[in-house]
Amino acid sequence: MGIPLIQQLRIGGYLIKQKLKGRDRYPLAMMLEPLFQCNLACSGCGKIDHPEEILKKRLSVEEALAAVDECGAPVVSIPGGEPLLHDGMPEIVKGLVARKKFVYLCTNALLLARKMDDYEPSPYLNFSVHLDGNRKRHDASVCRDGVYDRAVAAIRKALDRGFRVTINCTLFNGEDPDEVASFFDDVMEMGIEAITISPGYSYSRAPRQDVFLNRRESKQLFRDIFKRGAERKKKWVFNQSSLFLDFLAGNQGYQCTPWSNPTYNIFGWQKPCYLLVDEGYAETFAELMEDTEWDHYGTGRNPKCDNCMAHCGFEGTAVDDTFAHPLKALKVAIKGPDTDTPMVEDPPIQYLDDHRKSKKLPVKQAG
Repeated sequence: MGIPLIQQLRIGGYLIKQKLKGRDRYPLAMMLEPLFQCNLACSGCGKIDHPEEILKKRLSVEEALAAVDECGAPVVSIPGGEPLLHDGMPEIVKGLVARKKFVYLCTNALLLARKMDDYEPSPYLNFSVHLDGNRKRHDASVCRDGVYDRAVAAIRKALDRGFRVTINCTLFNGEDPDEVASFFDDVMEMGIEAITISPGYSYSRAPRQDVFLNRRESKQLFRDIFKRGAERKKKWVFNQSSLFLDFLAGNQGYQCTPWSNPTYNIFGWQKPCYLLVDEGYAETFAELMEDTEWDHYGTGRNPKCDNCMAHCGFEGTAVDDTFAHPLKALKVAIKGPDTDTPMVEDPPIQYLDDHRKSKKLPVKQAG
């Protein structure tokens, strides 16, 4: 497990507290999105598809810290846009570290080498650098040559300075499992703390839609990658639970828990999650948790969710399952995800049944 012991203990204590209070819905990590503006235009990203006046907007330091206090999650991930474009980011991070929040500052690293002096190494701060594969693959994904080399140089500088560094790797259509396995070997040799992996979510606003994997393709890809790791006897360290990795390989029939990773940005609290950008906003965290129609979202419940296997939706489910079945999680952690047995079935499609009911048509039977 790539998560440091202090972080595991703090998160474990937080989860136990929520269980003892009998809470069914609570945040595990928070997405703090202080801006949408970015210095790249990646093929699979729909976050920058806003008018110029929106891209110029920023959350203030006070707004950002107040949202974190309102949410109460122990982990704060700061995506974007590109967070290092925000002039107040050093002050936001300083305030979060003072609150002993575990901060994952997500960055494409183009500005990291120049901005690094604005931050201090801390067990609470992690630079989560976006790398979607080897040089050729990553530069194609971000639609600009030379980005991979600049990111790797910044990673090495951050490690030399004593910063925690992880890799955030999103995989898309056309991946070669052997190339991905070699990429994982390379980044682990750099000395990074861990890898965060996820299949890309098919943003409706993304400039290209042919880059995304469907659910079956995602599972097979991850099985093939994990099988390469086992064959090579390589110890890749992931910044995710063993059961989430097992889910990616098609061995767990999870439904997502979007409330476990709520998002706050310049529009407010985003419903229902970081990935669905057109479902509306709540003014307060309490309103988000209490008034969002959670049952309308998830695999089989909403066509927008059917191919999603992203960590921001399913890691919370896997963590909850780990608490409920620790021996199962330990077995997977020791042996790795199964890559040979038949994959589990996805949750059944419900929204077609709902449509038939509304039209007084025959309802499709499960199975």
